[in-house]
Amino acid sequence: MLKSFVTVVTVVTVATSAVLAPSTAAHAQSGVTTYGVIDAGVVSQKGCAGSCTTTVGSGLASESHIGIQGSEPLGETTAAVFALETGVRVDTGRADEGQRNALRQVWVGLAGEFGALTVGRQYSLQYLALTDVADPFKGGMAGSASNLIGGPRRVNNSVQYYGSLRRGLSAGASYSFKEQVDTSPAGRAWGMTVGIERGPLTVRAAHQNQSAVRVQFNSKTSNDAVARNSILAANLRLGWGTAYAAYSLSRGWAGSPLFNPDNPYGAGIARTASSNSRDVLVGMAVPVAQNTTFLASYITKDDRDLANQDANQLAIGASHAVSRRTDFYAAYSHIRNRNGAGYTVGNASSRGSGNSALNVGMRHSF
Repeated sequence: MLKSFVTVVTVVTVATSAVLAPSTAAHAQSGVTTYGVIDAGVVSQKGCAGSCTTTVGSGLASESHIGIQGSEPLGETTAAVFALETGVRVDTGRADEGQRNALRQVWVGLAGEFGALTVGRQYSLQYLALTDVADPFKGGMAGSASNLIGGPRRVNNSVQYYGSLRRGLSAGASYSFKEQVDTSPAGRAWGMTVGIERGPLTVRAAHQNQSAVRVQFNSKTSNDAVARNSILAANLRLGWGTAYAAYSLSRGWAGSPLFNPDNPYGAGIARTASSNSRDVLVGMAVPVAQNTTFLASYITKDDRDLANQDANQLAIGASHAVSRRTDFYAAYSHIRNRNGAGYTVGNASSRGSGNSALNVGMRHSF
């Protein structure tokens, strides 16, 4: 399973009482663990701008990666924590070409009863709300909600806080500093989230605000270089399975997909994404047999720009676990673009090239 920021914080928070080896250069730190995911499969696409091909792809359900994480107790209730994680292409053996940065995430900070305060390159709070709470495909396979719902996957130069409060409440906030010392606000960002878990119900709201470098001057209507992505996400565990839902507002230039999912505020591709949309997701995950789960979702993007380039995505899929760490999966998704919209069916590691795609693959976590 992909290790998100929230998962890591949970692990290191409860690990504050761990006993570590003496802190010397000659001894390894016993609080350090290695983890990762190796994921590969076959991708067949249709509806490409040029010719479509069937290829072997890496990281379809979860980005293939290897990482290390650890904690060191600094007292009875506080620990120093860190994580360092890099992507890898299973199909070529190279570092993940899809990543603008060599490292998927790298951060260091403090965790304890107060929550976790971390500094570095980290997942955005809005992306975590979408994938962890609202998307039955968890941001992967052909059914990834990120095909139509925008927002940055990770942010650089960030200071982030996330904590669990009383009675199932949680809250978080982040601020990202700009990279360059100049008058442009590009790269500056902030985000916030609040959530509640009560029995079978999980609800989380999140917002991400980031200044963008505008490099594409043929945007349909908007001159707004600040991307703002807001989402209200929920899931409800029922007797037959889990129901998912989300409502998202994507506003500003570069606020929607059609960009590198790891750097959505950089250079765009030929077609222009919506600069003002309302996105709705409904989905479900239903166990249909022992160790087999059926997945389905439907997303509609209502473009509020004058061009009215709406899009809908219908996705179905299934995963079959053969052990706690290994599963096989298959998924199919089709996007119906209207009025010249050019959204494509991607997966956890690729934006894709066509308006429909079939994924069949295998994932192993360690």
